[in-house]
Formats: sequence, structure tokens, C-alpha cells
Amino acid sequence: MNNKKKMTVRDVAVEILLQIEKNQAYSNLLLNSMIKKHQVNPKDISLLTEIVYGTLQRRDTLDFYLEGFLKKAKKIEPWVRVLLRISIYQMVYLDRVPERAIFFEAVEIAKKRGHKGISSFVNGVLRSVQREGIPDINIIKKPVERLSIKTSHPKWLVQKWIKQFGYDEAEKMCESNLLAPSQTARVNQIKKSVHEIISELQSKDITVEQGDLAVDAIKGMKGNLALSEAFSEGLITIQDESSMLVARALNPKENETILDSCAAPGGKSTHIAELMNGTGIVHSLDLHEHKVKLIKQQADRLDLKNIQAETMDSRVAGDRFTKESFDRILVDAPCSGFGVIRRKPDIKYTKSQQDVLKLVELQKNILASVAPLLKSNGVLVYSTCTVDEEENRGVVEAFLNEHPNFERDESAINNFPEKLHPYVHHGEVQLLPHYFGTDGFYIACLRKKG
Repeated sequence: MNNKKKMTVRDVAVEILLQIEKNQAYSNLLLNSMIKKHQVNPKDISLLTEIVYGTLQRRDTLDFYLEGFLKKAKKIEPWVRVLLRISIYQMVYLDRVPERAIFFEAVEIAKKRGHKGISSFVNGVLRSVQREGIPDINIIKKPVERLSIKTSHPKWLVQKWIKQFGYDEAEKMCESNLLAPSQTARVNQIKKSVHEIISELQSKDITVEQGDLAVDAIKGMKGNLALSEAFSEGLITIQDESSMLVARALNPKENETILDSCAAPGGKSTHIAELMNGTGIVHSLDLHEHKVKLIKQQADRLDLKNIQAETMDSRVAGDRFTKESFDRILVDAPCSGFGVIRRKPDIKYTKSQQDVLKLVELQKNILASVAPLLKSNGVLVYSTCTVDEEENRGVVEAFLNEHPNFERDESAINNFPEKLHPYVHHGEVQLLPHYFGTDGFYIACLRKKG
């Protein structure tokens, strides 16, 4: 018989945040695996998710709040700091959680993980915060530093965004990154229309509405779309609306041969295959075998037979495919991911400017490698889920300078939703998260000259 006491929600939250900090584990993957491992009660999952993501999103802000209360403390163990962060997060941002419950749980966790002295210390810090209140961030006089702490983004990144977009836009983007992302899904219109899916889901007590931007999108308001019958039956795919714009920008036609050079986990490949009504062929490449399996799983779930997924480094795709063998090519390049901070808040703490520079070289190499495989008059779409100018416009401009046989596809504006047209310039669009509540995304449409 197992007498081991079951871990509480806050126990599990501390464990997850500690692993993210120690091992740079991915928050979304770790959260799901820990929910299974500790058999978290379904009714507690939303609180656990809120505490983990909220604490992670506002880590630097929480450390600023705690700083004055920890001045007299000797070196604090990482788990104690994490425990204090989740406690302050609940006190400041979660009105529905009683403070007595926060204090009790924090002290109990401190007793289990440490000793009586640590539990007294934790209790003392939290009581002091309750008595004295949190410090005002407006005491920070320097605007960049204040915005960095207020929105918990590294100073170097804030400076970079201010330089690229101006202070106001950078501030809106940082604040937007603290909001919970919408749950959106793409409708497989080979099988059913958007309106049919909305009606079907609502008849099963899942509240959805039409997406705000992409024509293929539905937005979940109540209920989990990923656990719905519509998902398991291949009627929908979980995908952000900004990501749905990529296949539309590529504008595939029936019976074409298309290359998706960095395809995992398969969202864009399957969308392309759907837009071709299951005809033609989509060659979907990825460097990692386990990720190629994900593409195949998605294609099987959606009943798409026109996807051929292969494990391959797209930088050597020229060894596998002949020149000018593709009608259209998508390079959805590996990137810093600064557009998806809402979904993966750990990105903003783990990525550096050095990482960005390495990625830029990789992105340029991939583009240069696949370019000869495109037919004359063929379309090449380059996309990323970042807002970084070096990885976006900088990469495209460098590619065009080195490949005079390519040009910007000005006609591509017709492939984007009308409400996006003011943001489309010379066949490219940079979506920031606060424009439409989507992920930050960049898409550039190029054409190979005849």
C-alpha cells in the first residue's frame, strides 16, 4: 500500500518552476507531464496552470516586489525563492485565493522541503508583505528599466524592441505578452465548413465563435477544443490564427508539388494539404525523427494522404530533390520564438542576443539551400514566429541581395484577410501580438523570376 501523501497543487507548481529554472525545461511540456505524473485533480488543473504561467510570466516583477523583504536574508535556496514567488503572485494577482490558504500552504511546503527555520522565514516574509504592501514600480525612474521590471522582460530585449518599433509599440507588446493566449483551432474544410463545426461543437456544450482574423479559424470560449470529438475525428487542428495565415499566403493549388522545409509538428503542412483538397504532394521535412512522427500523426488524424514526411536537414535538400522541382516552397524557419512568449514565457529568460545571431545564420543557410529547388515563377514563403527584425526583414533582404533571380511578391496581399491589408507592405507582414491578440508572426512572400 502506498502511504505517500499526494502533492498539493502548490507543491507541484514549485516542482515545475524549479525544473524550468534548473534544467531550462519547456514550460508547456513539463506542465502536461507533471499533471499526469502527480495525477492532479481535473478541477485543480486551471489553478495549477494559472500559478505556473502567471509566476513565470511575471518572474522579474515578483523578484522586484520581494527584493526589499529579503535584504537581511542570507543566501536563499532556489526552491525557497520559487515558493515565495508563487505566494506573492497569488497575493497580488489572484483575488479569489484567500491569503490564509496561501500562507498555510507556503509554510507546509517549507516544512516538507526544508526545516522549521525556513518555514518561519517564509511565513515572516509573507506576513511582512501583507502588512507593508508591495513597492511601487513607478519609483524606477529610467523608462527602459521600469518597463523591463513592470512587464518582466529582459532589459536587452526591451531596448531592442524600442529601437525597432518605438517605445509605445514595445510597451504594448510587452503588456500583451502577459495576457493569456486564446485557444484557436483551424477547421479542416475538406470535411466541414467553419459554420458547421461551430454548430456541432456548441451542440456538445463547447462554446466557440468564428476567429478574428483567419478565415479557417474558430476561437474556443468554453471547453477544451483539444479534447473534443471534432479534434479526434480530424475536423479541427489546434493552431494560432497568425500561423494559419502562412498556408494562405503560400496559396497552394490542386495537384502542385510543394516543399515544407521545416515542417514539424505539421500544422502548416496539413493546412497546405487541406487547401489542395488532398491532391498533389507536400514534402514535409524536419531534422528530428521524433518530430517527423508528429507530422505523420497529424496527417493520419486529418486523413490526408498527400503528405510525405521525411527526416532530413533542409540544408541538404538539394541532395534529395532535383533543381526546380517544386511549385511552391515554405521556409517556416527555426527562430527565437519571441512572438509566442504568451504561450512559452520561459523563452524571454533563456534566449540571448547571441542565440539570435546564430539563428540568423541558420535561417539564411536554409533559404539559400532550398531556393534552387523552386521552379521559375514559383512562390517562396519565409515565415517565423518571432518579432525580431534581424531574423525577419534582415534575413529576407540579405537573401534578395544574394539572389537577384528572386523578388518580393507584391500580389501576395490578396492572399491575406482584408483587415490585415494595412499591415502588409511589399508582400510581407509583421504581426505584433497586440494587433489582433494572436501570436507575433512574420511572413514574407517572394517569387522566382521567370
